[in-house]
Amino acid sequence: MTNFFEVKNVTFSSSENHKLVDINFGIESQGNILSILGPSGVGKTTILKTIAGLRKLEDGEIWLDNILISSKNEFIEPEERKIALSFQENSLFPHLNVLENLKLGRIRKSPKKIKIEECIELFSLNKILKKYPHEISAGEAQRASLVRSLLSNPKLLLLDEPFSNIDIGLKEKLQVNLKKLLEENKISTIIVTHNYEEAFYFGDKCCLFSENKLIQFDNPYRIYHFPASQEVAKFFNKGSFIETIVYSKNELKHKLLGKIKGNFVNNVKKGQKVKLLIQPEDLEHSDKSKLKFKIIDKRFLGTNFIYFLEISKNEILPVLVHSHHLHQHSVNEYFGIKTPIIIKHLVCFKKKNT
Repeated sequence: MTNFFEVKNVTFSSSENHKLVDINFGIESQGNILSILGPSGVGKTTILKTIAGLRKLEDGEIWLDNILISSKNEFIEPEERKIALSFQENSLFPHLNVLENLKLGRIRKSPKKIKIEECIELFSLNKILKKYPHEISAGEAQRASLVRSLLSNPKLLLLDEPFSNIDIGLKEKLQVNLKKLLEENKISTIIVTHNYEEAFYFGDKCCLFSENKLIQFDNPYRIYHFPASQEVAKFFNKGSFIETIVYSKNELKHKLLGKIKGNFVNNVKKGQKVKLLIQPEDLEHSDKSKLKFKIIDKRFLGTNFIYFLEISKNEILPVLVHSHHLHQHSVNEYFGIKTPIIIKHLVCFKKKNT
């Protein structure tokens, strides 16, 4: 195997009616982090359970550090895989307090140990060490379970929605601490989430699943800016598609926006009708522009506003503006778009015949 961890042509199955067929992805080097992203119910947790050895696979192979750990005919028992899995739900032993639960993670023999005191501090567990699982919140239990998995210093760490029960303010701090700890100790990790910002923050590579398929496996930048399909682009629900015609080797034309310049991501032909993806950061606002459209909605995001403009009956475009812009605009006002329109990446897909 060239990769440290690899899934080859695997069928993941949680039932006869729910299968992920012929799936391929991997972790190139020890210490790299892989994010698995997708909507609820797509099979993300099933993937983790199968990798951990809690489910047997139907087809394909799973390799870890040049060892075949699962196939149709080969199966290494979960406790022999040197894999730690931290579940989304509370998995602490109820008869042990938090500190005793954490110490269970130290049982596995390892030449390199993560300090328990450091983890307690980094994950804000000091005040609950003597408490039992039924005496702490879901978020606290989740943090304790995560730390217990870390302390075992596994070859591969599997995290199932590790921050789902944690408040947003603390979550961001813990994300930074966790990523630093993983990188310092070179712990290869797979993180399952339905939050693309979390997936992009952690992942050197990212698997995006939808409709029982792996629809793109790539680095986060390419998944966001170079989506492999309309399905990938629509998953993030951040942009809109408009109907355009390829005007030249670096230009499109829209009936109302006019010419749009940039570099095509996909191969297109002059005169071809295509759907162009417009993301909030693609268009620029200008109060002086003569190209104006009505604001039908706006969303405040703290540092930015996103204004939604009605371009035509079936086309609504999002435009991102810094919240410290000279003045704010209201719904039903007309909003200027800077011209000429230049978009670095022209992400286009062939218009489907209806």
